[in-house]
Amino acid sequence: MAHQFFFNPFILDNLPAPSTGFDVVQDLSEPRLRMYITSRGVKTFFVRHRSHGRDKRIIIGKYPDMDIEDARAAVADALARADAPKNTKRRKITFKKFVDLYMTARVRRVAASREKLVRSINLHLAGLFDKNVADITRDDCVAVIDGIRGTAIRGRMQELLQSMFSYACDAGYAATNPIDDLPKVVQTRRVRPLTRTSFYRLMRAIKSVKSQNMRAAFFMLVYGFAPKSQIFAMQWRDLDFNHDTWCERPLSDAAVVLLQDLPQNGRWVFAGRGRGHLTDPRRAWRAVAAAAGVPNLTMDDVNKFLMRQLVWASDREDLRTNMNNLLTELMA
Repeated sequence: MAHQFFFNPFILDNLPAPSTGFDVVQDLSEPRLRMYITSRGVKTFFVRHRSHGRDKRIIIGKYPDMDIEDARAAVADALARADAPKNTKRRKITFKKFVDLYMTARVRRVAASREKLVRSINLHLAGLFDKNVADITRDDCVAVIDGIRGTAIRGRMQELLQSMFSYACDAGYAATNPIDDLPKVVQTRRVRPLTRTSFYRLMRAIKSVKSQNMRAAFFMLVYGFAPKSQIFAMQWRDLDFNHDTWCERPLSDAAVVLLQDLPQNGRWVFAGRGRGHLTDPRRAWRAVAAAAGVPNLTMDDVNKFLMRQLVWASDREDLRTNMNNLLTELMA
């Protein structure tokens, strides 16, 4: 919190400079007026303004070049100018080009997460690409959002559009945010359908998969006690059959038997198309889930079902024993 006192020349002239960074003080006569003092002794009047959920610092002037009374009088004008609607830029910009600007200015993600976001935008928001940002209406946004399957991704895309148009307003590409008053997408929590009975049916359905590689990958979702992203990216070099471990984590007995029966060709345990590993075999999994009588079952549901029942142990051998006991109990 900023130090508060009545600004006067004697106090401001004798304010000490911080050793590093800057300090902030606040005027009691005009509480919206603040001053920050840098480590070099530079003193600047400013006001804070919150717009679209973001705090901004509006500089009024430097002290002592600007008098205290002049700074107090300038507060109202500075805030009024900040609240005034911005004129849209004369040069129009399409939504597709604007997305590139938004990604550069506002998105801070690692490369893999950034690529995933770009794929989602290209898949779900392509209907807006050819429109000028300033011409996009609420109905245009509603049509795009309503065309997205799944309430979870629909809600995320609506939040993303909200952020994009807020930035467009700040940058002057749009006068208003067309979805400011759009109700949020109602999301219901999905009930995970796997039970002990359906688990038994799932194992029988996996056993009937014709492809050895796919069948082994699906069985490892059960025996490996790990999410699908880690199972499918498993590499032979990470496996130690002398100690029955995978990246220092214990392997269940069923996992060891399964892996030792697979041909050790190439880098990946579960090879995919080209030189990569298996990523997301949705079509094959849907067939397995349908055969098991749980059509809305996802691959990660299997791991979560097992991890909820697994008794954790810090000792590797104790954890392996708990894995084996749980699998024996489920498949009895």
